[in-house]
Amino acid sequence: MTTILKHLPVGQRIGIAFSGGLDTSAALLWMRQKGAVPYAYTANLGQPDEDDYDAIPRRAMEYGAENARLIDCRKQLVAEGIAAIQCGAFHNTTGGLTYFNTTPLGRAVTGTMLVAAMKEDGVNIWGDGSTYKGNDIERFYRYGLLTNAELQIYKPWLDTDFIDELGGRHEMSEFMIACGFDYKMSVEKAYSTDSNMLGATHEAKDLEFLNSSVKIVNPIMGVKFWDENVKIPAEEVTVRFEQGHPVALNGKTFSDDVELMLEANHIGGRHGLGMSDQIENRIIEAKSRVSMKRRGWRCCISPTSVC
Repeated sequence: MTTILKHLPVGQRIGIAFSGGLDTSAALLWMRQKGAVPYAYTANLGQPDEDDYDAIPRRAMEYGAENARLIDCRKQLVAEGIAAIQCGAFHNTTGGLTYFNTTPLGRAVTGTMLVAAMKEDGVNIWGDGSTYKGNDIERFYRYGLLTNAELQIYKPWLDTDFIDELGGRHEMSEFMIACGFDYKMSVEKAYSTDSNMLGATHEAKDLEFLNSSVKIVNPIMGVKFWDENVKIPAEEVTVRFEQGHPVALNGKTFSDDVELMLEANHIGGRHGLGMSDQIENRIIEAKSRVSMKRRGWRCCISPTSVC
Protein backbone atom coordinates (compact mmCIF):
# COMPACT_ATOMS: atom_id res chain seq x y z
CA MET A 1 0.00 0.00 0.00
CA THR A 2 1.29 3.45 -0.94
CA THR A 3 1.80 5.52 2.19
CA ILE A 4 2.06 8.95 0.56
CA LEU A 5 -0.64 9.88 -1.96
CA LYS A 6 0.45 12.34 -4.65
CA HIS A 7 -3.06 13.19 -5.81
CA LEU A 8 -6.40 13.73 -4.11
CA PRO A 9 -8.16 10.41 -3.35
CA VAL A 10 -11.58 11.22 -4.78
CA GLY A 11 -14.55 9.67 -3.00
CA GLN A 12 -12.56 8.76 0.10
CA ARG A 13 -12.54 10.13 3.63
CA ILE A 14 -9.63 12.44 4.40
CA GLY A 15 -8.91 13.81 7.85
CA ILE A 16 -7.42 17.29 7.85
CA ALA A 17 -5.73 18.95 10.80
CA PHE A 18 -7.82 22.10 10.67
CA SER A 19 -6.57 25.32 12.26
CA GLY A 20 -9.18 27.58 10.70
CA GLY A 21 -6.47 29.61 8.98
CA LEU A 22 -6.41 30.42 5.28
CA ASP A 23 -4.33 27.41 4.20
CA THR A 24 -6.43 24.69 5.82
CA SER A 25 -9.71 26.48 5.04
CA ALA A 26 -8.90 26.68 1.34
CA ALA A 27 -7.57 23.11 1.31
CA LEU A 28 -10.71 21.71 2.95
CA LEU A 29 -13.04 23.57 0.58
CA TRP A 30 -10.95 22.58 -2.46
CA MET A 31 -10.90 18.90 -1.45
CA ARG A 32 -14.69 18.85 -1.04
CA GLN A 33 -15.22 20.51 -4.41
CA LYS A 34 -12.88 18.02 -6.08
CA GLY A 35 -14.85 15.05 -4.76
CA ALA A 36 -13.11 13.97 -1.55
CA VAL A 37 -14.93 13.59 1.78
CA PRO A 38 -13.05 15.79 4.28
CA TYR A 39 -13.26 15.35 8.04
CA ALA A 40 -11.84 18.23 10.10
CA TYR A 41 -9.96 17.81 13.38
CA THR A 42 -8.85 20.78 15.48
CA ALA A 43 -6.41 20.46 18.37
CA ASN A 44 -7.01 22.56 21.48
CA LEU A 45 -3.45 23.05 22.71
CA GLY A 46 -4.28 26.02 24.90
CA GLN A 47 -3.03 28.43 22.25
CA PRO A 48 -2.83 31.84 23.96
CA ASP A 49 -3.76 33.67 20.73
CA GLU A 50 -6.99 31.69 20.19
CA ASP A 51 -10.10 32.96 21.98
CA ASP A 52 -12.91 30.85 20.48
CA TYR A 53 -12.05 27.21 19.86
CA ASP A 54 -15.66 26.16 19.30
CA ALA A 55 -15.96 28.46 16.29
CA ILE A 56 -13.24 26.59 14.39
CA PRO A 57 -15.16 23.31 13.82
CA ARG A 58 -18.23 25.36 12.88
CA ARG A 59 -16.25 27.08 10.14
CA ALA A 60 -14.99 23.71 8.92
CA MET A 61 -18.58 22.54 8.51
CA GLU A 62 -19.38 25.69 6.53
CA TYR A 63 -16.48 24.94 4.19
CA GLY A 64 -17.75 21.45 3.46
CA ALA A 65 -16.46 19.13 6.16
CA GLU A 66 -18.47 15.93 6.52
CA ASN A 67 -17.82 16.20 10.25
CA ALA A 68 -15.67 18.44 12.43
CA ARG A 69 -14.31 17.71 15.90
CA LEU A 70 -12.45 19.72 18.51
CA ILE A 71 -9.93 17.51 20.33
CA ASP A 72 -8.78 18.69 23.77
CA CYS A 73 -5.04 17.99 23.79
CA ARG A 74 -4.06 20.19 26.74
CA LYS A 75 -3.70 17.51 29.40
CA GLN A 76 -1.47 15.36 27.22
CA LEU A 77 0.57 18.36 26.11
CA VAL A 78 1.29 19.44 29.68
CA ALA A 79 2.17 15.84 30.60
CA GLU A 80 4.69 15.72 27.77
CA GLY A 81 6.05 19.12 28.74
CA ILE A 82 6.59 18.15 32.37
CA ALA A 83 8.22 14.88 31.27
CA ALA A 84 10.59 16.88 29.06
CA ILE A 85 11.52 19.10 32.01
CA GLN A 86 12.13 16.06 34.22
CA CYS A 87 14.36 14.49 31.56
CA GLY A 88 16.18 17.70 30.66
CA ALA A 89 15.24 16.92 27.05
CA PHE A 90 16.77 20.05 25.56
CA HIS A 91 19.90 19.44 23.53
CA ASN A 92 20.26 22.58 21.38
CA THR A 93 21.46 26.01 22.43
CA THR A 94 22.11 29.34 20.73
CA GLY A 95 24.52 31.72 22.41
CA GLY A 96 24.32 29.64 25.57
CA LEU A 97 20.51 29.88 25.72
CA THR A 98 18.45 26.71 25.58
CA TYR A 99 16.16 25.81 22.69
CA PHE A 100 13.03 24.50 24.37
CA ASN A 101 11.12 21.92 22.36
CA THR A 102 7.64 23.31 22.92
CA THR A 103 6.58 23.38 19.28
CA PRO A 104 7.93 19.87 18.54
CA LEU A 105 6.12 18.55 21.63
CA GLY A 106 2.94 20.22 20.42
CA ARG A 107 3.32 18.51 17.05
CA ALA A 108 3.82 15.11 18.70
CA VAL A 109 0.65 15.52 20.74
CA THR A 110 -1.31 16.90 17.79
CA GLY A 111 -0.15 14.13 15.48
CA THR A 112 -0.96 11.27 17.81
CA MET A 113 -4.24 12.56 19.24
CA LEU A 114 -5.77 13.75 15.97
CA VAL A 115 -4.90 10.54 14.15
CA ALA A 116 -6.38 8.55 17.06
CA ALA A 117 -9.60 10.56 16.68
CA MET A 118 -9.58 9.94 12.93
CA LYS A 119 -9.21 6.23 13.53
CA GLU A 120 -12.33 6.31 15.72
CA ASP A 121 -14.22 7.78 12.75
CA GLY A 122 -12.90 5.27 10.24
CA VAL A 123 -10.66 7.88 8.60
CA ASN A 124 -7.32 6.46 7.47
CA ILE A 125 -6.01 9.25 5.23
CA TRP A 126 -4.51 12.32 6.84
CA GLY A 127 -3.75 15.75 5.44
CA ASP A 128 -2.54 19.02 6.92
CA GLY A 129 -1.18 22.38 5.86
CA SER A 130 2.53 21.68 6.28
CA THR A 131 4.88 22.20 3.34
CA TYR A 132 8.13 20.59 2.26
CA LYS A 133 10.12 23.55 3.61
CA GLY A 134 10.16 22.75 7.32
CA ASN A 135 10.07 20.11 10.03
CA ASP A 136 6.30 19.69 10.39
CA ILE A 137 5.76 17.59 7.29
CA GLU A 138 8.12 14.95 8.70
CA ARG A 139 6.82 15.24 12.26
CA PHE A 140 3.20 14.68 11.30
CA TYR A 141 4.13 11.84 8.96
CA ARG A 142 6.05 9.95 11.64
CA TYR A 143 3.68 10.58 14.55
CA GLY A 144 0.68 9.69 12.43
CA LEU A 145 2.12 6.32 11.47
CA LEU A 146 3.02 5.61 15.10
CA THR A 147 -0.66 5.94 15.97
CA ASN A 148 -2.13 4.19 12.93
CA ALA A 149 0.17 1.87 11.00
CA GLU A 150 -2.40 1.71 8.17
CA LEU A 151 -2.44 5.49 7.76
CA GLN A 152 -2.02 7.04 4.33
CA ILE A 153 -0.80 10.60 3.92
CA TYR A 154 -2.23 13.21 1.56
CA LYS A 155 -0.58 16.63 1.68
CA PRO A 156 -2.22 19.37 -0.41
CA TRP A 157 1.14 21.11 -0.68
CA LEU A 158 2.65 18.03 -2.33
CA ASP A 159 -0.21 17.80 -4.85
CA THR A 160 0.67 19.59 -8.10
CA ASP A 161 -3.02 20.04 -8.92
CA PHE A 162 -3.58 21.94 -5.67
CA ILE A 163 -0.42 24.00 -6.11
CA ASP A 164 -1.25 24.91 -9.72
CA GLU A 165 -4.68 26.19 -8.68
CA LEU A 166 -3.99 27.61 -5.21
CA GLY A 167 -0.25 28.09 -4.99
CA GLY A 168 -0.18 31.16 -2.77
CA ARG A 169 -2.07 33.08 -0.12
CA HIS A 170 -3.48 35.55 -2.63
CA GLU A 171 -4.85 32.73 -4.79
CA MET A 172 -6.35 30.98 -1.78
CA SER A 173 -8.03 34.17 -0.58
CA GLU A 174 -9.48 34.81 -4.04
CA PHE A 175 -10.71 31.20 -4.19
CA MET A 176 -12.52 31.52 -0.86
CA ILE A 177 -14.16 34.79 -1.93
CA ALA A 178 -15.19 33.34 -5.31
CA CYS A 179 -16.88 30.48 -3.44
CA GLY A 180 -18.96 32.89 -1.39
CA PHE A 181 -16.84 33.11 1.75
CA ASP A 182 -15.69 36.57 2.79
CA TYR A 183 -12.24 35.38 3.77
CA LYS A 184 -9.76 38.21 3.52
CA MET A 185 -6.09 37.72 4.17
CA SER A 186 -4.94 38.95 7.55
CA VAL A 187 -2.59 41.89 7.73
CA GLU A 188 0.88 40.72 6.81
CA LYS A 189 3.17 40.67 9.84
CA ALA A 190 6.92 41.06 9.86
CA TYR A 191 7.18 37.47 11.13
CA SER A 192 5.05 34.34 11.52
CA THR A 193 3.89 32.88 14.82
CA ASP A 194 3.05 29.52 16.34
CA SER A 195 1.96 28.81 19.89
CA ASN A 196 0.61 26.37 22.42
CA MET A 197 0.28 26.58 26.19
CA LEU A 198 3.92 25.51 26.64
CA GLY A 199 5.29 28.39 24.61
CA ALA A 200 5.26 30.50 21.46
CA THR A 201 7.58 31.08 18.53
CA HIS A 202 7.99 34.12 16.30
CA GLU A 203 9.99 33.37 13.16
CA ALA A 204 10.67 33.83 9.43
CA LYS A 205 10.33 36.91 7.22
CA ASP A 206 12.09 39.92 8.78
CA LEU A 207 13.47 37.82 11.64
CA GLU A 208 15.53 35.77 9.17
CA PHE A 209 17.82 38.78 8.84
CA LEU A 210 20.33 38.76 11.66
CA ASN A 211 20.44 42.55 11.67
CA SER A 212 16.76 42.57 12.69
CA SER A 213 16.43 42.73 16.45
CA VAL A 214 13.99 40.45 18.26
CA LYS A 215 12.63 43.69 19.65
CA ILE A 216 10.43 43.97 16.55
CA VAL A 217 8.37 41.15 18.08
CA ASN A 218 5.10 41.82 19.87
CA PRO A 219 5.12 38.74 22.15
CA ILE A 220 2.11 36.43 22.07
CA MET A 221 2.90 35.39 25.62
CA GLY A 222 3.99 37.98 28.15
CA VAL A 223 5.34 41.51 27.97
CA LYS A 224 8.10 43.38 26.17
CA PHE A 225 10.56 43.22 29.02
CA TRP A 226 13.09 45.23 27.00
CA ASP A 227 10.73 48.22 26.71
CA GLU A 228 11.64 50.84 29.32
CA ASN A 229 7.98 51.84 29.48
CA VAL A 230 7.02 48.37 30.72
CA LYS A 231 7.33 48.33 34.49
CA ILE A 232 8.06 44.89 35.95
CA PRO A 233 8.10 44.85 39.75
CA ALA A 234 10.18 42.20 41.48
CA GLU A 235 8.30 39.12 42.63
CA GLU A 236 9.36 36.10 44.65
CA VAL A 237 7.92 32.88 43.22
CA THR A 238 7.98 29.50 44.93
CA VAL A 239 7.51 26.17 43.18
CA ARG A 240 6.93 22.99 45.15
CA PHE A 241 7.82 19.61 43.66
CA GLU A 242 6.76 16.15 44.74
CA GLN A 243 8.84 13.32 43.29
CA GLY A 244 10.10 15.64 40.57
CA HIS A 245 6.61 16.83 39.62
CA PRO A 246 5.55 20.49 40.11
CA VAL A 247 2.43 20.55 42.29
CA ALA A 248 2.22 24.04 43.80
CA LEU A 249 2.97 27.66 42.89
CA ASN A 250 3.29 30.36 45.54
CA GLY A 251 1.79 28.05 48.14
CA LYS A 252 -1.25 27.12 46.04
CA THR A 253 -1.56 23.40 45.30
CA PHE A 254 -2.96 22.29 41.95
CA SER A 255 -4.60 18.93 41.33
CA ASP A 256 -4.85 19.73 37.60
CA ASP A 257 -1.55 20.09 35.72
CA VAL A 258 -3.25 22.17 33.03
CA GLU A 259 -4.33 24.75 35.62
CA LEU A 260 -0.84 24.74 37.11
CA MET A 261 0.72 25.46 33.71
CA LEU A 262 -1.78 28.24 33.02
CA GLU A 263 -0.91 29.86 36.35
CA ALA A 264 2.80 29.46 35.63
CA ASN A 265 2.18 31.22 32.32
CA HIS A 266 0.47 34.12 34.08
CA ILE A 267 3.39 34.48 36.49
CA GLY A 268 6.11 34.16 33.89
CA GLY A 269 4.24 36.32 31.40
CA ARG A 270 4.04 39.37 33.60
CA HIS A 271 7.83 39.27 33.94
CA GLY A 272 8.64 38.63 30.28
CA LEU A 273 10.27 35.39 31.39
CA GLY A 274 11.67 32.82 29.00
CA MET A 275 12.25 34.76 25.76
CA SER A 276 15.35 33.91 23.74
CA ASP A 277 16.81 34.41 20.26
CA GLN A 278 17.45 31.02 18.64
CA ILE A 279 18.69 29.38 15.46
CA GLU A 280 16.50 26.37 14.69
CA ASN A 281 17.71 23.34 12.76
CA ARG A 282 15.46 21.97 10.02
CA ILE A 283 15.39 18.47 8.62
CA ILE A 284 16.13 19.79 5.13
CA GLU A 285 19.46 21.03 6.57
CA ALA A 286 18.40 24.67 6.52
CA LYS A 287 18.45 26.86 9.60
CA SER A 288 15.76 29.26 10.72
CA ARG A 289 15.93 32.08 13.23
CA VAL A 290 13.31 31.88 15.96
CA SER A 291 12.32 34.16 18.81
CA MET A 292 10.99 31.84 21.49
CA LYS A 293 8.79 32.59 24.48
CA ARG A 294 8.47 29.97 27.24
CA ARG A 295 7.05 31.83 30.21
CA GLY A 296 5.48 29.06 32.30
CA TRP A 297 8.24 26.57 31.59
CA ARG A 298 10.88 28.91 32.98
CA CYS A 299 8.99 29.01 36.28
CA CYS A 300 9.33 25.23 36.53
CA ILE A 301 12.72 24.78 34.86
CA SER A 302 14.66 27.48 36.73
CA PRO A 303 14.25 25.81 40.16
CA THR A 304 15.11 22.36 38.78
CA SER A 305 18.31 23.65 37.22
CA VAL A 306 19.76 24.44 40.64
CA CYS A 307 18.40 21.49 42.62
